[in-house]
Amino acid sequence: MTNAVNALLAALQQTVKADAALMASLGVQGLSDRTVRPQRFPALVVATVEARDFSTGEAEGAEILLTLEAWSAVSRREAEGLVAEVRRVADGLPEMMGGFRLVNFRHRRTASRREVKAGLFVTEAGFRAVVE
Repeated sequence: MTNAVNALLAALQQTVKADAALMASLGVQGLSDRTVRPQRFPALVVATVEARDFSTGEAEGAEILLTLEAWSAVSRREAEGLVAEVRRVADGLPEMMGGFRLVNFRHRRTASRREVKAGLFVTEAGFRAVVE
């Protein structure tokens, strides 16, 4: 399942990088799965990833629950706007990803909050992917 997760993350990274408007907002860091020092805002970060066996009698598969965090030093609106852009570009995820077939990729939830101590706004977006 780890390979399926890596294939999904790579495809998502490529899809984000291919969108000029989103990359203009994010800068060269794009979608990151690690902390970049010094962190530039706005930022889009892979937060949690959970993979489960989703095999059927006919095919091996995985259900991947993915949470992305959009961070802003300006406003909640900016962070929520990044999530909206990710949702838009995610429609362009390729069906084939490194030997895996993306069955579906759906938005599950969005929640936003203010990190008072850091003085930042964060919006978490949860997605569900099924791959075979």
